[in-house]
Amino acid sequence: MTGRLALTWWGHSSTTVELDGVRIATDPLLTNRLAHLRRSGPMPGSRAADADLILISHLHGDHLHVPSLRRFRSGAPVLAPPGAAAIIGRGATGPIYEMRPGEERNLCGLRIQVTAAFHDGRRSPLSRKGSPALGFRVSGVAHSVWYPGDTGLTEAMSQLASVDLALVPIGGWGPSLGEHHLDPVQAAEALRRVGATFAVPVHYGTFWPVGLRRLSPASHERLFVAPPTHFVAAAAHQTPATRVHVARQGQRIELIADEQAER
Repeated sequence: MTGRLALTWWGHSSTTVELDGVRIATDPLLTNRLAHLRRSGPMPGSRAADADLILISHLHGDHLHVPSLRRFRSGAPVLAPPGAAAIIGRGATGPIYEMRPGEERNLCGLRIQVTAAFHDGRRSPLSRKGSPALGFRVSGVAHSVWYPGDTGLTEAMSQLASVDLALVPIGGWGPSLGEHHLDPVQAAEALRRVGATFAVPVHYGTFWPVGLRRLSPASHERLFVAPPTHFVAAAAHQTPATRVHVARQGQRIELIADEQAER
């Protein structure tokens, strides 16, 4: 599998990236319900819990979901922010490496660079202890991927080396977004700053509060339905060389096949 680059989107920020023979899971949220949120789309199957490496961007319950981590096979290491190990407890079957922005680690034959995210990284607004929200730039022998987690725009994005694949958050799950998230136009600007051959939008169109669609249809349209259309248009304007793929939940997209990489 060396040389292959592929992506499966499971909804929200949960993906499986196949990078040079290594399966990387990002922020797995493999459930139909999360408190007042309900999934729109198919429940991820067993393939979503098959990974060699798990990346957790921050401690919020829709990104660090302990029941989902319990579904993964034994031994997969978890990279996460400080405080994650205490929350996960026995939920992870592999080692947990708590990381901070600016740190690096080599695992599974990959180089993982931890970047800072402009986002509240606490477990909840009532948490007294702060924890930084993280992003990740992961590089293998042949390819690389950038996953910023939840974040607003930062100048540091311009300092990152360009990547083959960018997983860019473009929406939300409630009536507002706020400065600590990227809307579709800001996501396209983030993509321009980093630079990528391929981009797949995430963090939209999956979970929504029960009853809110009826109470606030305009918010549902703006933050749940419309983001991918707006992101494709903004990316075409701001970074036209990047090829954007909008995935369906559960869809696997092969971006670079083995034979292409070997030519």
